[in-house]
Amino acid sequence: MEEVPHDCPGVGSAQAGRGASCQGCPNQGLCASGAGAAPDPAIEEIKEKMKTVKHKILVLSGKGGVGKSTFSAHLAHGLAEDENTQVALLDIDICGPSIPKIMGLEGEQFLEDNLEVMSVGFLLSSPDDAVIWRGPKKNGMIKQFLRDVDWGEVDYLIVDTPPGTSDEHLSAVQYLAAAHIDGAVIITTPQEVSLQDVRKEINFCHKVKLPIIGVVENMSGFICPKCQKESQIFPPTTGGAEVMCQDLKVPLLGKVPLDPRIGKSCDKGQSFLVEAPDSPATLAYRSIIQRIQEFCSLRQPKGENLVGS
Repeated sequence: MEEVPHDCPGVGSAQAGRGASCQGCPNQGLCASGAGAAPDPAIEEIKEKMKTVKHKILVLSGKGGVGKSTFSAHLAHGLAEDENTQVALLDIDICGPSIPKIMGLEGEQFLEDNLEVMSVGFLLSSPDDAVIWRGPKKNGMIKQFLRDVDWGEVDYLIVDTPPGTSDEHLSAVQYLAAAHIDGAVIITTPQEVSLQDVRKEINFCHKVKLPIIGVVENMSGFICPKCQKESQIFPPTTGGAEVMCQDLKVPLLGKVPLDPRIGKSCDKGQSFLVEAPDSPATLAYRSIIQRIQEFCSLRQPKGENLVGS
């Protein structure tokens, strides 16, 4: 289908192809016939393509700026340290793709043989280019990433998502529904404004029947690299992620303290885990990564009925 109007009622609506906003739309006849409500054939195609991918992990955050892409990148780095583990990192933050920069892939640089990356950032003529797309076009791009990229034999596919609970998230869940998603890792920071958005993200996961691997609290404190003294830069007002996870009965995978070297490593496209192996943040990352691996190893495909819309 071609790009739809901004106020499109949607193919599942009784007004599909019949509403005032449908007049002049190139898809009007298709929607009115009801054919547009049929299951997307790409779902089965993606299921077939994903047979070679053992584990699929979504990294979510209800709020921007909490370190989601940084975590996704270092989860990929940490898993790929085992030469026998094949890792793929997919960036579906269509309008704000930061993974190429964080992974050091803006120029003629290459990663380890067992770590591959895909992002819309690779398709732009310049890192400064703005992607001004509506939902249908973003969804089409995600479909292409999952269906048309030759992922090969992969142990872990990590999907880095934008903030929120909207088009990109629904598309990822819908297209991977038949291919088995191990679960979601949800990123937050200690302050209440972030925890409020994370509660929405947890609610989203419950509604679409997406398993929650656990919550990671980023920037849980600042540890000075020189004196090792810890300071609380974001004092939690309600007990932070720990209390929230207890209330909502979801696992807390761990807390990652802020280390200024993390940002420097990301700017240089390098792994902080290698740059600062003794940092408390690195130790926290490794503990969280181990828990994610344990979760995935215990989880076998059961054909969950994930909801895509």
